[in-house]
Amino acid sequence: MLSDTPGLHHVTGIVGDAGAHAAFYAETLGLRLLRRTVNYEDLHQYHLYFGDATGSPGSVFTVFSDPHGDPGRAGRPGYAAVAFAVPLGSLDYWRERLADRGVAVEDAPTSDGPAAADRFGDRALSVSDPSGTRIELVESDVDGDPWIGGVTDTDSVPESAAIRGLYGVTALPADPYGTASVLDTLGFEYEAETGDRIRYRAPGDRARVVDLLDRDAPYLREGPGTLHHAAVRVPDREALLEWHDLFRDRGYDVSRVKDRHFFHSLYVRGPGGLLVELATEAPTPDGPQAPGLADPDASGHATELYLPPRFEEDRELIESQLPDFELGSGGDASDRAGADR
Repeated sequence: MLSDTPGLHHVTGIVGDAGAHAAFYAETLGLRLLRRTVNYEDLHQYHLYFGDATGSPGSVFTVFSDPHGDPGRAGRPGYAAVAFAVPLGSLDYWRERLADRGVAVEDAPTSDGPAAADRFGDRALSVSDPSGTRIELVESDVDGDPWIGGVTDTDSVPESAAIRGLYGVTALPADPYGTASVLDTLGFEYEAETGDRIRYRAPGDRARVVDLLDRDAPYLREGPGTLHHAAVRVPDREALLEWHDLFRDRGYDVSRVKDRHFFHSLYVRGPGGLLVELATEAPTPDGPQAPGLADPDASGHATELYLPPRFEEDRELIESQLPDFELGSGGDASDRAGADR
């Protein structure tokens, strides 16, 4: 019998310029840049991983950088926002910090109107990254190591306010009932609904929330400014194979199991059209070829391009196609992000 998934593993977005977004997430939000690697499906794109000090599942947010792509548009079937957990009482700090850096801040929108600050008891702020991806900071009593990793000690987010990990995602499925059936299968439980927002929660201890919006919305146009997928946690590759067979038997669109070097995964689209990844909590069983997500040689932020061994022979060519960027090069994130708009 397949066990329930305990919550989210990671969330992945598509952005424009890699340097501008690394600055936004690392310097403005204070996230650790764990790995600079490449999109294994397109070696000319950066894939940046952010997370806690060990890259633990449930803390990880990643972005594909596509600086030449046409701007995307959030819509159905896709994701409207990713939410990070911040400590109770920290929203005033974040409101001031973001405003000081020229980032527009709003109370997180709810089905009761864009000015409402309470949603199922949540208090949250809403901002956008330089490409327009919707980011929410949700007050939560979730424990966990904060993602402190600013460029310098004086620029770091204080531990009392630092992001604790993922809180959840808000989705815009084409068929909320079809997506609800997928969430039920994965072990998420219906919790509550208000207006056109329906909340599901996983049984784990972190990164557990998926909100479904049952509303009219334009069709998703994938590109910078959109979220590509949300991934849920499964224990190991053997469990992935069992999930693969179950989804195939139900007639879902399911991929083969893929080796993502840091973990194994598969992708599934159920009746609601939403792209969901299942990713292993256990490392891939390849010994030294499969290190953890956190770069052991990085002090706060990964500085070198990491490539799996199968791409090493092409390192010179790959590096020649990728733009250089450095964190902490002067100015704030919003200044450097301007060229990306």
